[in-house]
Amino acid sequence: MNPYDLSRLSDPALDQGLITVSGDDRKTTAVMLAHIAESQERKRYVPLSYPSMQAYCEEGLRMSEDMATKRIRAARAAREFPVIFQMVADGRLSLTAVVMLAPRLTPENGSELLAAAVNRTNEGIEELLAERFPKPIPQARIIEPQPTLAEQNHEMASAARRIGESESAPNDVLIGRAKVSPLSAETVSWQVPVPRSANDKLRYAQELLGHRVQAGAVAKVLELALDALIEKLEKRKFGAGQKRRSGPQRSSANPRHIPNVVKQAVWERDGGQCTFRSESGHRCPAKEFIEFDHAEPVARGGIATVENIRLRCRAHNQYEAERAFGAEFMKGKREAAAMRAREKRKATEAASEPGSDVIPWLRGLGVRIDEARKAAELCADIPDAPLEMRVRRALSYFRKRPGVRVGVSF
Repeated sequence: MNPYDLSRLSDPALDQGLITVSGDDRKTTAVMLAHIAESQERKRYVPLSYPSMQAYCEEGLRMSEDMATKRIRAARAAREFPVIFQMVADGRLSLTAVVMLAPRLTPENGSELLAAAVNRTNEGIEELLAERFPKPIPQARIIEPQPTLAEQNHEMASAARRIGESESAPNDVLIGRAKVSPLSAETVSWQVPVPRSANDKLRYAQELLGHRVQAGAVAKVLELALDALIEKLEKRKFGAGQKRRSGPQRSSANPRHIPNVVKQAVWERDGGQCTFRSESGHRCPAKEFIEFDHAEPVARGGIATVENIRLRCRAHNQYEAERAFGAEFMKGKREAAAMRAREKRKATEAASEPGSDVIPWLRGLGVRIDEARKAAELCADIPDAPLEMRVRRALSYFRKRPGVRVGVSF
């Protein structure tokens, strides 16, 4: 019996069946969100050989990009506010509503905002958010008339016919802000806004190429430009194309240093793709944020040879480190690195403050940091004066502040 042939159902049975499956679908969606949230929390996509939850949902679970994105965002919100699971299951909130609300939910307003959004349409949710979180009213300005949608479609169709293809918009794919429309098995059409400077560079490149390319062959110019960019990036990443020097090679004192010749050989061997495989044999598809990883860690004597170096995405590089040294150890290392980065950033910000070298002197006299910064601002107009003169200038800030005392007499 074909479960999709419902022609024999009576009208009441069809109506009731649709109500039932609609309710089941909401419940299934809520359960799916719970699974996604827990799977992401455990990073289960990593041992399954995917670089991210997004990639796992799209490639492993066969979701569309939009479907995966919505469910991941909703799952994150529901994990923070568990009532969302039940609200989705019983139909009080749609999946789209959760995604719209998620960026505005906080521990302080979460319960009340979710309650206010119950049973609202998407338009109603937009109105609710506009009331609670008003945006500044844009100033009036004159906007030049733009081509109508019909005119744009006509232009796109004309361009397609000029290439030798018929109208082909139904399979358009959005990549960032570029619109990619398949025209044939070997050709796609790009539609992407570019700054005028980029257009000027394209024209200049055409002039430099001269007769090497046919006049107006923009696609060929772009391909040549991308070839040059790829060659430059490969050379920067692992010294591709550089001739190997004859004779003994200079070694590095850094045990983590990987010679360019090794990087190039590994990149070519692994095809520029993460080599991690799950227990089922599935290879991670990641080709972005790829790193060179020691199969035998440096801390255990691993050296930078072609045999010991492999390509890993960031997620699987960290996963391998956790398997080798323990999750808690690597967590501590990451936290320590984050702390060093914060301290470095604070030091950089402090060094850029007006009178930054004056502030320590004021602090030594017992001045609060906020008062010291205000006083140091008085030195902004004499940045090249001797330190003693600038300190005296800063101290003048306290002459008219009788409630503030510092350990120096004026």
